[in-house]
Amino acid sequence: MGYSSLRNGLVGIVVGGLLVGGSLASVAQARTLDTAYGDVEVSDAPEHIVTLYEGALDAALAAGVTPVGAVTTRGGDNVAEYVEAHLNGERPEIVGVTREINIEAVLAQQPDLILAAAQLSEEQYQLLSRIAPTVVPHAQPLAFDNWKAEARLYGQALNREAEIDDAIATVDQRISELAAAIDDANAGGTAVLARWMPNGPMVMSKELIATGLLAKVGVEVRDAGLVAEGHPHSDILSLENLSQVDGDWLFLATLNADGQAALDAAKQSSAFTRLDVVKQDQVVPVNGQLWSSANGPLAAQAILDDIENALLP
Repeated sequence: MGYSSLRNGLVGIVVGGLLVGGSLASVAQARTLDTAYGDVEVSDAPEHIVTLYEGALDAALAAGVTPVGAVTTRGGDNVAEYVEAHLNGERPEIVGVTREINIEAVLAQQPDLILAAAQLSEEQYQLLSRIAPTVVPHAQPLAFDNWKAEARLYGQALNREAEIDDAIATVDQRISELAAAIDDANAGGTAVLARWMPNGPMVMSKELIATGLLAKVGVEVRDAGLVAEGHPHSDILSLENLSQVDGDWLFLATLNADGQAALDAAKQSSAFTRLDVVKQDQVVPVNGQLWSSANGPLAAQAILDDIENALLP
């Protein structure tokens, strides 16, 4: 449904009382959070949470809260595969995709708290904040550890700061242990992360959570100078230019079946088989939804699992 038609009906729905007990009701023991759209007052005990960003879903689950609504993972039709183990038999209703939120579906969940992405537009924010307090992190320059600040803000919104701090500390401890093991095994070297799309590969930025974790455990991450500062990935590479991503390790991410099919076809080409990393059998296929789209402490642990399985089999 478009925003113009929603504007005409949303006020009447809200005032009509569907959300009594939500944002229009008095908030007992409210706390105030500093967000991208100013101070937001939230309850000390929110019960019906909707997450409109994969990092927010990740943080909520890491804090022990299963949202009633969530958006799909990028390139998929449900939540990311890596979070399945953390749902504890509960499953959030799908209320949209990453860049297209279904306001009516959000409204139907009668949330008392909405956790959104830093990229949420002001127009969407104005609509959502009339449904429930909506928490949007401050935008930050692209950096691999942005997920920590976002997770901490979501933890504050959920009144579960301690749980988020523990989850982050557990990731940091895992990084230290894995870095020591990789160093002992002399299993590091250079690495490139590429996402394979139907029309070819893109080299991913060194500032993503996945590439940042690779660097933290002692792997030298390269982007061949192909990724502009502040951009998450390069332009599409031709098969002829694949040599630019050669190295000791090549992590290849695909988002969906179309990307996997394109990668399978590329593997039959001489341009691919000539790569030293292919000859060394150190090409590592990884889930693109996790490695190039996810954020949060649970995503970090899942990525570290993949790194450990690849470098320390």
